[in-house]
Amino acid sequence: MPDSRYETFQEGGLTRRSLIGSAAVAGAAAALPEGAEARRRRRRRRRRRHPRQPPKPSGTLRADVAVVGAGLSGLSAAREVVRAGRSVVVLEARHRVGGRTLNHDLGGGKVVEVGGQWIGPTQDHIAALAKEMGVGTFKTYNDGNYLYYQKGSLTPYTPSGPLGAVPPDYSGAAETETALLQLDQMASTVPLDRPWTADNAATWDSQTFETWKLANTHTDGAHLLLDLGIEAVWAAEPRDVSLLHVLFYIHSAGNETTPGTFERLINTAGGAQESRFVGGSQLVSIRLAATLGKRVLLGTPARRIVQDASGVTVVSDHATVKARSVIVTGPPALTAQIRYEPDLPQGRAQLLQRFPQGSAIKCEAIYDRPFWRDKGLAGQVTSDTGPVRITFDNSPPDGSPGIMLGFIEGQAARQYGPKPAAERRAAVLANLVTYFGPEAAHPRDYLEMNWSAEPWTRGCYVGYTPPGVLLDYGEAIRAPVGRMFWAGAETSDYWNGYMDGAVRSGKRAAREALA
Repeated sequence: MPDSRYETFQEGGLTRRSLIGSAAVAGAAAALPEGAEARRRRRRRRRRRHPRQPPKPSGTLRADVAVVGAGLSGLSAAREVVRAGRSVVVLEARHRVGGRTLNHDLGGGKVVEVGGQWIGPTQDHIAALAKEMGVGTFKTYNDGNYLYYQKGSLTPYTPSGPLGAVPPDYSGAAETETALLQLDQMASTVPLDRPWTADNAATWDSQTFETWKLANTHTDGAHLLLDLGIEAVWAAEPRDVSLLHVLFYIHSAGNETTPGTFERLINTAGGAQESRFVGGSQLVSIRLAATLGKRVLLGTPARRIVQDASGVTVVSDHATVKARSVIVTGPPALTAQIRYEPDLPQGRAQLLQRFPQGSAIKCEAIYDRPFWRDKGLAGQVTSDTGPVRITFDNSPPDGSPGIMLGFIEGQAARQYGPKPAAERRAAVLANLVTYFGPEAAHPRDYLEMNWSAEPWTRGCYVGYTPPGVLLDYGEAIRAPVGRMFWAGAETSDYWNGYMDGAVRSGKRAAREALA
């Protein structure tokens, strides 16, 4: 094993580079006016987030199982291997653990997430893991009215109605409700372990969600709300995603006793956005990695995986691991960057060409206090005007500071990602002013994370399949290749694409590798 000094896991010990993801985002921060005290705070945070550079391991390490990736799926897999009394080495490209979860230090012992963050009902596996790691939860702020912005009109409404996050009093409400019920019913017929075998799989996987939407709804209001639902869940456009993939995903938003629904995906109360983690979602991975100790190597991207009769060899920049088997985690598109010897079989190789990532920029404006609460608002908006069309109150548990979260998703993220940071920030704040008033124009700080620019993710929230992919390549999503097994949120049957799915997939891949 490598020198035990090589990895240290500190709660909140993050690099500034891992947070901003690109020089453009750094420019946004630099553009903010700040006084001397603010500059001193920034320098202190920067020093805290730069961990000591570890010595680089050399030579060959040996283990029963090698794991590529130290997100929730990889760490969960490694934990299962250790529990089985076998040896494991985890190779992580980043200089941190947590994958698509990432905390940002606000100072004073508080954090805010700039990656995946929510947990909801039926997400039993991530809930159990967080409890074991001593990480609690608190409810997402959800008191007061939501806001619906369409065609220049801002309308408050209560989310306690039968449609939850869907505004009840607008033209198209009934049509939206009918569409959601129809989607839920269709989704219930899709087998979660093999969605491509559904009775209507050929029809459903031969069209996009956009095609289905236009054929089954006819009002602008219904089109807008369904579009926002797709953007909010996949960070993609309805035209990008196969209808069969959407139906599978809806069904997967549950557990073995409770089938999923579209409403559970998009709602806060009773839905996937119901709660957050005390200390931030990345804390679960940080504490889990600490239990694995020197088995986890950071800053060590896997470049090549070689299989032969004796086992597998994983070659990274700073270490080579020889193992009996390997578990490869992460978004499918990202795993395509590894060189495989022998080459991947045709089905797996072509699957990776057809499994794109969503496009998302997470933007957070930080204020001294959550002033929107004084107006009786929950902080949640659905809007027909971008770039920010979905918002949440993302303040810490005690409400200080006030943090307004806005998502730039799908086409808007593709358009705004290349723009200058100052232009992007101005557009985000203009949306927030429209929704919450002039106080929103002057945050004391502003953060953003463009996950498409992050080199070891290349997009969020999740990988999705366009038409035809599940039909022709679905078998390859989880099928082992020799001694190589696949994990990651995109490979899970339940809560596909979510933290719960990541944990489930790691456990499943560990069972396969140990067998």
